[in-house]
Amino acid sequence: MDIKDQEEIQLNKELNIWEALIPLVSLIILLGINVYIFKDDALGGSNQFVLLIGAAIAGIVGYFNKVSYKQMIERVSENLKSISEATIILLLVGALAGTWLLSGIIPAMIYYGLLILNPSIFLPASLIICAIISVATGSSWTTSATVGIGLIGIGQSMGFPVAMVAGAVISGAYFGDKMSPLSDTTNLASAMAGSELFSHIKYMSLTTIPSITIALISFVIIGMNVNFSGIVDSNIIAEEIRTTFNITPLIFIVPIIVLYMVIKKFKPIIALMVGALLGGVVALFAQPQLVAQVGDAETLSFISGYKGVVNSLTTDIAITTNNEELNDLFTAGGMSGMLGTIWLIICAMVFGGVMEAIGALSRISETLLSIAKTTFGLFASTVASCLALNVTASDQYLSIVVSGKMFKKAYEDRGLAPENLSRTLEDSGTVTSVLIPWNTCGAYQSSVLGVSVFDYFIYAIFNYVSPLMTLAFALFGIKIKQLIK
Repeated sequence: MDIKDQEEIQLNKELNIWEALIPLVSLIILLGINVYIFKDDALGGSNQFVLLIGAAIAGIVGYFNKVSYKQMIERVSENLKSISEATIILLLVGALAGTWLLSGIIPAMIYYGLLILNPSIFLPASLIICAIISVATGSSWTTSATVGIGLIGIGQSMGFPVAMVAGAVISGAYFGDKMSPLSDTTNLASAMAGSELFSHIKYMSLTTIPSITIALISFVIIGMNVNFSGIVDSNIIAEEIRTTFNITPLIFIVPIIVLYMVIKKFKPIIALMVGALLGGVVALFAQPQLVAQVGDAETLSFISGYKGVVNSLTTDIAITTNNEELNDLFTAGGMSGMLGTIWLIICAMVFGGVMEAIGALSRISETLLSIAKTTFGLFASTVASCLALNVTASDQYLSIVVSGKMFKKAYEDRGLAPENLSRTLEDSGTVTSVLIPWNTCGAYQSSVLGVSVFDYFIYAIFNYVSPLMTLAFALFGIKIKQLIK
């Protein structure tokens, strides 16, 4: 996704803080009602409409504060334009998941994972694997869409709750999203604060290493206390996978190519498109009987092969085995399975666009800045601003950009080095985006990993420990770098 470092901050002197909070408070109340009534089904459509109601309320507030309909629509249009790449990525992730299931890539990941990974170390191992991949690629999204999907399958086969595994995957993936010099958020945060990239990464490690250590220890403890009674022997599941699919290490050439392309800074759209298409090609050679089955035929032909691959790319497919748990696992929605998430993101961008156009986002950040009377208050206000923007603007980039621009001078006036701001932006803006269901990151991870944000929230330990860690450092004055004049 492109770095939005030229984002303009919308100001509106007519708007006071109480008016700016009306749409936000209304949205929180309506979303709370939705979750209470619809529970997990709230993301099926009701939350999307509530976001539009929130946008309408914001529009009414803006109208009475001299903001025209045209201004609001133009800002919404810019927001929707900004997610065009993310939308295509989501569609391609759905396509990739489909062909990687049909080709046997995901089943092979599960098969070898069951043979290699011991359940007692699975959760911390998942975190470490995802951390390594995300540091190498600089992308939490790519990490989840490749090894993350495989780890979810392995964990389910072992009997772990899917939310628990998702928390470990997300914790590891966002470690790399913060710490990798290849990450767009890492570059964006340092640019907005005016700090040098590697100085920013080095300074950020002071809070990030303790946070990921807490997460790792937590998953070690959780893994040691999971009750596996009644779970089918992993060897039986592995044998069922081998019976259904032609399992060979050679098919891992596809994910290796995708990861190589990402590390070499190919655009995510290109890498995912190549991965999805290669998955379809491999399926024709490695799993011809399954391709024919998905193509509604008994034997593989040009027509059934073409139909089978295209079905896996675009629509729901299911591979049937003699094991009910695997039947639930070996399903994919293709591109169509991502439409609900795209719908959610579009509605969230409408709400965020109107809130930005009426000046509500800048007013909230400005108010938080005005009450920061101490160094700790400045750090706390920055964290609160990032969280508020992740909730209202529904985009981690805006969270970093708006907060970075708003607070940069305040840090300079306090004699604080820019690394303090860039670290706080990452600790609170980057990692908490995945904890908001309608934020682009929360919606993406929830859709790709197949578990709601509300379910994995408690297990995304690294993501909510990080802002607490940066606040603890500020409160006790630990490693607060001063500005060298």
